[in-house]
Amino acid sequence: MQNFTKLIAIARREAGAMLAEDVVQDALLVAIEQGRADLEDQANLRWLGGVVRNKARMSARTDRRRRHRDDLWQSRPTEPGRDTAAPAEVLADLPKSLRVIAALVLTGHNRREIAYLLNLPDTALRQRISALKRHLVAKGLAAPEELSGLHLDLAYGRIRDVLLPALLRHGGSFASHDPDGHLFVVRRSQNGPPRQ
Repeated sequence: MQNFTKLIAIARREAGAMLAEDVVQDALLVAIEQGRADLEDQANLRWLGGVVRNKARMSARTDRRRRHRDDLWQSRPTEPGRDTAAPAEVLADLPKSLRVIAALVLTGHNRREIAYLLNLPDTALRQRISALKRHLVAKGLAAPEELSGLHLDLAYGRIRDVLLPALLRHGGSFASHDPDGHLFVVRRSQNGPPRQ
């Protein structure tokens, strides 16, 4: 119990009281996976303290970025004469085929990722994107800039260096990252087509 309290104190110092318990729980899961869950062993305790410190810093950084994005969104000036409809309202007016494309575009996916996810040939994708642009222009809307994630202070080069090995290791079709830099790999379902 005393060792757990020490780990909580480290997490609080690095990430704050709100995130401390979650950080320690995540670090304990890593310790179990690595076979270093014996907290009476001082070497394990020092190692786990480093894991908690690193996870706490990462959680604090992610939380700061999230708050910064939220602040940018809320303080965004509105341009006169431009419709400020929420993305959900815009998506609701679209036909289903365009609604899916718009949702993927608004969440930061590129053409290649969208084509893969929807299993569309390039010509069909281009037609749907053109139709989506016409629909948005007719409503006087533009794509929100803050959803691209490209203005964040991320180490894009290092992220790209890690993506290819992760993609090959997991047998995915493509890999990407969210606006906070968390990696993910997408691959086709291993389930076969349903039988009748």
